[in-house]
Amino acid sequence: MKQKAKIYQPTKTAMQSGKARTKFWILEFNKSNSNKDFVMGWTSSSNTDEQIKLKFETQEQAITYAKENNIQFDLITNKKNKLIIKAYADNFLNNV
Repeated sequence: MKQKAKIYQPTKTAMQSGKARTKFWILEFNKSNSNKDFVMGWTSSSNTDEQIKLKFETQEQAITYAKENNIQFDLITNKKNKLIIKAYADNFLNNV
């Protein structure tokens, strides 16, 4: 069975004001079908690859690793936020 993964850069959480822990890239294997035990309510899977998250400094390192290990991957890129720098006085320009 051929492994399939996704490569992405994590976004900041709602509880986070800065961009710490969002500079690296993650290779994460896709989830497979899971089995549910209806008596205990446990969920299990026979594939332990879905528990693995590999961190890389750059996107190129993650892609190279996936290609060298014959892992099919989907590359997910984030939209870059555009920073608009304004002065405080700009808030009052339309009120004249």
